[in-house]
Amino acid sequence: MDDHLRGAALAGAFHADVVRPLLAEAMPRLRYAAARLGSGSDVLGFDDVMSRDHDWGCRLTLLVDDPGAVPVVGRLLERGLPGHYRGYPVRFPVTWDASDTHNVEVATVAGFCRSRLGLDPTRALSAVDWLCLTGQSVLEVTAGPVFEDTTATLAPVRATLRRYPPDVERYVLAAWWRRVSQWMPVAGRTAARGDGTGSRILGARLAEDLCRLAFALSREWAPYAKWRGTAFARLDIAGALEGPLAAAVAEPRWQDREQALAEAVLTLSRLQRRRGLPVPDPAVIPFWDRPYRTVDEGLSAGLLAGVRDPEVAALPPGAGSVEQWSDNVDVLTAPDRRTALAAAYRAWIGGDARTGGDAGVSRDAGPGRSRPGPQGGTDHGP
Repeated sequence: MDDHLRGAALAGAFHADVVRPLLAEAMPRLRYAAARLGSGSDVLGFDDVMSRDHDWGCRLTLLVDDPGAVPVVGRLLERGLPGHYRGYPVRFPVTWDASDTHNVEVATVAGFCRSRLGLDPTRALSAVDWLCLTGQSVLEVTAGPVFEDTTATLAPVRATLRRYPPDVERYVLAAWWRRVSQWMPVAGRTAARGDGTGSRILGARLAEDLCRLAFALSREWAPYAKWRGTAFARLDIAGALEGPLAAAVAEPRWQDREQALAEAVLTLSRLQRRRGLPVPDPAVIPFWDRPYRTVDEGLSAGLLAGVRDPEVAALPPGAGSVEQWSDNVDVLTAPDRRTALAAAYRAWIGGDARTGGDAGVSRDAGPGRSRPGPQGGTDHGP
């Protein structure tokens, strides 16, 4: 066995040498896509030798347009696949199926997407649909290699899911900026009161939010936490952000951690301006008359002011996507649970969603200064 072989390369060779000839002989008119999609580090290209202890091997995704072809292809593979390929077992247990069976998943494009996303992207998606997606779920459809595709639907679906629609993107970006504005001054406040551990925890939380904002501004989906930093290093902006984000977590003095956060904010605001999106000047401002800084609310408000989709405009300004209001693994990894959260979005849209949404934000007497108050979640009391 080759210690340097990646799972996606094994899947491609397995298709070319075994699966494609089998399908060509038995079902020559079948229109299908062969790919390495779904779960697994190899879908993202991040697998190594350690990855082989579970769910790794001769895995392949076969997608068809015709639902009637799914059981026929499944039976053909069960009969015709060999026991091993290049020394690797073709039939082996995985974490969701303890039986020794092959791991060539056969489904329709729509059915496979529903199993990962919780919805069918072969039809038009609403703003709420988009907000119920996670980066990891989308990457399980879009990130892996496609070895052959004669379907009518897979390529359009992957193109559709490439990035948010413009108004949904503005809304999600605004929510990230709002989160940063709410927590940035608190990191300094806690340290000044002697809570060094709490300040460092908040600094790490802010660094994570700014890292995820970097993905959003780069129009890239962020994978789940295990691979987020690895994927972040591949972003064009990573070189400029890596130092400030590391300092925001590790510097011993809170003032230096805050300065690092401010540098990261300015780097991201410049990227936002290059994207042609509004940015206030300055983007980092004093917090009240205290020796702390925060993000000007204009970074969020300017984005929301350009929203034209009435469904998006009716949403609470800071709620964002499901990934921005929950980090619960058992919710975010279950498509049915994520899509169930659509009820909350629709309730917000159906009522006066903006009532109270900005109630905690007022303008200071001085120009360009935000005063987030208790309802905004930034500073609960003196």
